Amino acid sequence: MAPGAALTETARSKAPSPDKASWFLVSPLVLVLGVFLVLPILTIVTVSFWDYNEYNFFPAFILENYSYLLTSQVTLATYLKTFKFMALTWVFCAVIGFTVAYFLAFHVRSLPMQVVLFLICTVPFWTSNIIRMISWIPFLGRNGLANSALISAGVIDEPLEWLLFSDFAVVLAFVHLYCLFMVVPIFNTMMRIDRSLIEAARDAGASGFQILTNVIIPLTKPGIMIGSIFVVTLVMGDFITVRFMSGGQSASVGRVISNEIALLQYPAAAASAVVLLITVLIMIGIMMRFVDIRKEL
Repeated sequence: MAPGAALTETARSKAPSPDKASWFLVSPLVLVLGVFLVLPILTIVTVSFWDYNEYNFFPAFILENYSYLLTSQVTLATYLKTFKFMALTWVFCAVIGFTVAYFLAFHVRSLPMQVVLFLICTVPFWTSNIIRMISWIPFLGRNGLANSALISAGVIDEPLEWLLFSDFAVVLAFVHLYCLFMVVPIFNTMMRIDRSLIEAARDAGASGFQILTNVIIPLTKPGIMIGSIFVVTLVMGDFITVRFMSGGQSASVGRVISNEIALLQYPAAAASAVVLLITVLIMIGIMMRFVDIRKEL
């Protein structure tokens, strides 16, 4: 055997197997996910079974945190309220997001103009969520710009009380905060649609509405589903928006958890967080049953 061949054979024998090389490549990601995702979740699950009093919490295996949570009428009412906020926000975000993405993808022909208009849509999101949310208060207030304009136009005789510190204000703030999370994935999916399919449908005699319902919407489902996952998870876990925009008159699961933490009821808050996590995962699992979003990713 030639010396070069012998050296090559020796190098091959010392080289790691493909399986070991794969494990070496994926180990940093596994370490990061384990430390920053799996470990915190395991900690929350563990603490959810602990006991607590007015001053402290301590290790113990009890089920009272979950039994109270799952049998309380307050919990049921809070989840129904949260589902209401989530459903309304999702509907408005889906309609607005699809409309904006459709306009950018199919009615704006110039790529630079698409980029400019898309950046204009993102400008409000360059500021803090709290600043954007609080900015609605002087606009929706009793003496705010909205009521003043309506009174000046003769539409109403007295200020509308339900514009601010109401469920309407909460949903409006949610839509404002999270609508972009629906626009981006839908726009990204629409830009991948083969335009020849639309031309073929038009040549076959399909109307604009038929092209929309039979071609564009089915091909846009992965983007709609990705945006829906973002909106659902963000609304279900939000607490600061409900607190400010409802004026303390509405509750959500996230706000209940925040109040329990403020009262040092960490085991109860951990149990609420676990139930909320399971609920959101079930909702995401149901949505992923309808569309394979891995094709989009």
